[in-house]
Amino acid sequence: MRGVRAPAVLLGGGAALLLSLLWMPALLPVASRLLSLPRALTAMASGSPPAQPSPAADSGYVPGSVSAAFVTCPNEKVAKEIARAVVEKRLAACVNLIPQITSIYEWKGKIEEDSEVLMMIKTPSSLVPALTDFVRSVHPYEVAEVISLPVEQGNSPYLRWVRQVTEAASDPSTVPP
Repeated sequence: MRGVRAPAVLLGGGAALLLSLLWMPALLPVASRLLSLPRALTAMASGSPPAQPSPAADSGYVPGSVSAAFVTCPNEKVAKEIARAVVEKRLAACVNLIPQITSIYEWKGKIEEDSEVLMMIKTPSSLVPALTDFVRSVHPYEVAEVISLPVEQGNSPYLRWVRQVTEAASDPSTVPP
């Protein structure tokens, strides 16, 4: 035990802690993360953005070619009806319903507060205009919220699936009525 304690006395401070971590094999992953911490802090201090992982070269995904569109609905019944219809028409691969959101907004000069359901719709960006037109045609609101954000990165197999499921939307003969 005496040999293990000697470096701590000689080095002192943070170096002693780091050295003692390196001596414990179970804590080696923690020590390696601590060693990379100064680089991350230096990058932050210099104002340079953190390095972003780039999509795999063989993924074939074009950043922004899939979008997440958001639509608010007055209740779950309306949201489910619209969600089912956009998936059946292949305007979206998937729709998540997020219940019990609270929306606070100005409408016709008054501040309103409503409980709503948020739809998160995954679709190719090229279908956002058709999705918007469809939602506007069936939505009960005078002005339906339909906004979309491009997906820059993600799980390549999932993004490929979104595009595959919705491919038939560009061919009217394969779209269900």
